[in-house]
Amino acid sequence: MPEVQFGGQAVIEGVMMRGPHRLAVAIRRPAGDILVEARPFSSWASRHRLLRLPFFRGVVALVESLVLGIKYLSLSAGVALEEEGEELRPRDLILTVALALVVATGIFVVIPAVLAMLTHVWLPFYGQSLLEGFLRLALFLGYIAAISQVKDIQRVFQYHGAEHKVINALEAGEELTVERIRPYSTLHPRCGTSFLLLVVLLSVFFFSFLGKGGIWWRLFSRIALLPVVAGSAYEVIKWASRHMGSPVVRLVVAPGLWLQKFTTREPDDEMLEVALKALLAAKGEASAGEVVRC
Repeated sequence: MPEVQFGGQAVIEGVMMRGPHRLAVAIRRPAGDILVEARPFSSWASRHRLLRLPFFRGVVALVESLVLGIKYLSLSAGVALEEEGEELRPRDLILTVALALVVATGIFVVIPAVLAMLTHVWLPFYGQSLLEGFLRLALFLGYIAAISQVKDIQRVFQYHGAEHKVINALEAGEELTVERIRPYSTLHPRCGTSFLLLVVLLSVFFFSFLGKGGIWWRLFSRIALLPVVAGSAYEVIKWASRHMGSPVVRLVVAPGLWLQKFTTREPDDEMLEVALKALLAAKGEASAGEVVRC
């Protein structure tokens, strides 16, 4: 695996890729041509030493990915609808990210905690904790299963698969052409799907140590501990991606890879071409005149 790691995200009819110094997005326009934009990029963690420490860097990576994801989803939606592809203004972006975090916290943290606490008459504390974890996992898997049935989302999942194939080929040292990339897997151990599943599973372990308390204590303690859970999940994913030769590690990442079968689809060659252009632009290897620099 290369020392410098690249990561990405599927957007509407395209792929966003980022490396240590550049970020790029490639989007298939309705006319059939590909819009490619690239710009210098530096992670928040690269600017502050504290944010590069274990656990801190996981929280930073999660928030940064959410911000960039929403920004480029907005841009790609405009391009796909043949409208002016503009990014969200900083104020609108902050509000959108905040709303996404509130909704996700409400669905996957608050609802399971409240429902589990309602069983305190029948279940002891640890039984409530297990039920809470089960409900959180069921909601998460149900959400993935539901959105995977939406036709437009299935195309995004195809681009997600294209992103993984391109990165897998890069990390294998493969020649970066559509023909050579095509056979590679649509699954990848550093995928955000695996990260989110691990957050859900680790929350069962961490929340079981919070002790008894009223509903407000339960809600506050779980929300307050989310950064610790997210940071821990990031460290596990980062460690596992570097030790994939171990049978134990392969067992740890297996559930995340299994879940990726729902969040990725086999892409066609045109989608692979888009993902490849995004990666080359992020590496600074795009053809002259092909990239619009902002």
